[in-house]
Amino acid sequence: MALFTSLRSRELSCRMALLPEDLASGGDPDAAFAARFGRIGLTFDDVLLMPAESSVLPHESDTSTWFTPDIRLAVPIVSAAMDTVTESRMAIALARLGGLGVIHRNLAAEEQAAEIDRVKRSESGMITDPVTLQPHLPVSAALELMERFHISGVPITDEKNRLVGILTNRDLRFETDPSRRIDEVMTSEGLHTAPVGTTLDEAQEMFRHIKVEKLPVVDGDGFLRGLITIKDLQKRTDFPNATKDSEGRLRVAAAVGTGADVFERAKALIDAGVDAIVIDTAHGHATSVADTVRQMRAIW
Repeated sequence: MALFTSLRSRELSCRMALLPEDLASGGDPDAAFAARFGRIGLTFDDVLLMPAESSVLPHESDTSTWFTPDIRLAVPIVSAAMDTVTESRMAIALARLGGLGVIHRNLAAEEQAAEIDRVKRSESGMITDPVTLQPHLPVSAALELMERFHISGVPITDEKNRLVGILTNRDLRFETDPSRRIDEVMTSEGLHTAPVGTTLDEAQEMFRHIKVEKLPVVDGDGFLRGLITIKDLQKRTDFPNATKDSEGRLRVAAAVGTGADVFERAKALIDAGVDAIVIDTAHGHATSVADTVRQMRAIW
């Protein structure tokens, strides 16, 4: 109905644009309209492609491709590096489904790097550098960190990175005083941990038996070396075609220009864990683009 109304409105506006001489002979307005504004029309059958004979079944089709020699995409879809299209949410959604998001560059370098970090931390086989807090900090610090990274728990470590406890939503559910120290509300007794070298399949079995949602990975001296979450393991099943790196993290690309700050921005993105950098300019044939690519390859 909306389409018909739109088309009808355009037809009426065109009728109003008919010149006096078009109707001077007393002719039919519809005929005059067609003569001045008529175009060749097409129906669905005019553009229908007849399928050829094929023995390939849908489940045998392979839509995968290579974005770079090292990055394989199960789905050949890459999002535009536009501020109205791709930030961390779009990049996460695309990577989970087998594509790749390119974070736009209409941000300060540190903000763009933060978007990259959100994607890389959104899920992982094992989080090798989990965010942590120290036990003397207030509960409010934990609440702020959990909201910023959209996580439901934080490992608590001492100044040497030894695991001393874990703070989760379960510990905070009935806490009303955000000024209390973390070590007053965290879980420190009976902690379930996994040794370094635990495989994801082994972790899955441990989760099944101990019925917790987070499994800190510690070495023989009690130092925190990683974190495995049941949510990340479940995503392996929910999104089997996800575009991931060797550590099980979602892949993400980011755009840079060719300006004076391009190498400083690129370094910030690489430090944040970006998987690919896209030179994003209005004119890809400009010599500055080729020069930037050559210099980046020489550095990285």
